[in-house]
Amino acid sequence: MERYDLRTEPSGRKRLAVPYRGARLLRHPMYTKGTAFTQEERVSLGLEGLLPHSVTTLEQQSRRVYASIQRKTDPLEKYIGLAALQDRNEYLFYRVLIDHIQEFLPIVYTPTVGRACQEFSHIFRRARGLWITPEHRGQIADVLKNAPFEDIRLIVVTDNERILGLGDQGVGGMGIPIGKLALYTAAAGIPPWQTLPISLDVGTDNMDLLDDEFYLGWRAPRLRGPEYDSLVEEFVQAVKRVFPRALLQWEDFKKLNAFRLLDRYRKTLPSFNDDIQGTAAVGVAALLAGSRATGIPLRQQRVLFFGSGAAGIGIGRLVRETLRGEGLEGEALTTATAHLDLQGLLMDDDPMLDPVQRAFAWPAELADRMGLVPDRRRDLEAVIRAYQPTVLIGVSASPGAFTEGAIREMARHTVRPLVLALSNPTSKAEAKPEDILAWSEGRALVATGSPSDAVTFEGRVHRIGQGNNVFIFPGVGLGALVSEAREVTDGMFAAAARQLAREVRDDDLEAGSLFPSTARIRDITAHVAEAVVREARDSGVANRPLEDGLIPGVLAEAIWNPTSYLPSDPAPLRPAGTEASMPIFV
Repeated sequence: MERYDLRTEPSGRKRLAVPYRGARLLRHPMYTKGTAFTQEERVSLGLEGLLPHSVTTLEQQSRRVYASIQRKTDPLEKYIGLAALQDRNEYLFYRVLIDHIQEFLPIVYTPTVGRACQEFSHIFRRARGLWITPEHRGQIADVLKNAPFEDIRLIVVTDNERILGLGDQGVGGMGIPIGKLALYTAAAGIPPWQTLPISLDVGTDNMDLLDDEFYLGWRAPRLRGPEYDSLVEEFVQAVKRVFPRALLQWEDFKKLNAFRLLDRYRKTLPSFNDDIQGTAAVGVAALLAGSRATGIPLRQQRVLFFGSGAAGIGIGRLVRETLRGEGLEGEALTTATAHLDLQGLLMDDDPMLDPVQRAFAWPAELADRMGLVPDRRRDLEAVIRAYQPTVLIGVSASPGAFTEGAIREMARHTVRPLVLALSNPTSKAEAKPEDILAWSEGRALVATGSPSDAVTFEGRVHRIGQGNNVFIFPGVGLGALVSEAREVTDGMFAAAARQLAREVRDDDLEAGSLFPSTARIRDITAHVAEAVVREARDSGVANRPLEDGLIPGVLAEAIWNPTSYLPSDPAPLRPAGTEASMPIFV
């Protein structure tokens, strides 16, 4: 492993200790500047004759690459082009991504990343991150030591079983950690050399993949039971040993594993599950913003969830805690939310409920009192008619589940219903925004999980807000790292949700959007991180408690920006385990 030693001179210029020369330097994505190397640098670093004569700036390179990407018409080809850029020049990749974040967010992440995961073995160009298989049992720590850089502070890990709404994608699930970490850097300024994507490649039950001659993953049925648990346990302990200052994000695990691993390890090392907690914060932020728009206080909202997987239960947990903070308790708290899964309304007399669902099940007596006799508990429209929700949240990955009858029933009893069709990618969304607006006579406030074009209904343009976790997880990660949090608490996500709701401006709500524009993502992330740092301090989990007045400056100092740097004379790297004079996180 290398130490990436980037220092700031008193003048504010960046100077990097470069351990390579010549062609090897040009091929290293974290050290090369390509044609931006000056003539003097080319002499000192052994690059004479290896580059065209003209010297270009990072800004010129960015414009040239952007024009090249723009010539591609297929989103997957744009994804491949950006991935190739990241593989050869990370500074330039992040400069392009940050400068065009709103345009390229749907390319590097949802919805295009879903297609990239499905095609992973067919479009594979260059390995990024680490793959851990059952064959590495007993040596996972040694595998982690093969990471490119030693000062890893942020890991995103998946076992590939529930990739977006696409299910088991085997080795292709690695596209999600890679994409998430790119957004951590673009939105929060986490230095790319301090990030590491990891796939726990424990096999797949997707026969289409196993039958594919080009499939690159571990060819075996998916590992389960005690053997799976012991592998994860070894992985967690190895992370603690090899990267003791790292924050771990669990990503796209199947529901029961997602909750089990989150609850088992959240106090073992700072960690969280974005599908559960990040999605929950996004959902609560939408409720808070929607309460402003509709004038209905949060404690008077009635929330119906369609889908009770990790996302649905995760949002339900945080919504319930938020409502409890608003003073609700007892039956009022129970009836404030209802969960409808594909098999029907969650009921406490259903022996098939799993433990995480049971906490949200209604008593049969309550459903009967509302007129929801057993044969009506499976029908979304019937449940809406009886329950009269003000909010409908879709996290089912069931396209078309929000029917015309269901939306018209929502609009019949609520002047401005909140309808969140959050399933990803777009092909899995519960309804199309244009249909929701038409069926609600233009009165619904609509949000989707993937980007959506604005919709014009009866002459009025409605901007469709995207309930994207990118509004939450980069700020939570940055705040947790800067505060050196020992644990990532639910309170930190609640603080992030409240801050995100504050970021929704009045003109956003007037345009029909429950979320701000992703064009503001860097500013929003910094504000979310401030809220997280304060909450970590106030809840007693921060090893680095900061006074309010210091937080903005410390965060600004921690945020990395891809700007031109001055390489120092070639020098050997520091021995493993030593500290740089100015680490990004201190």
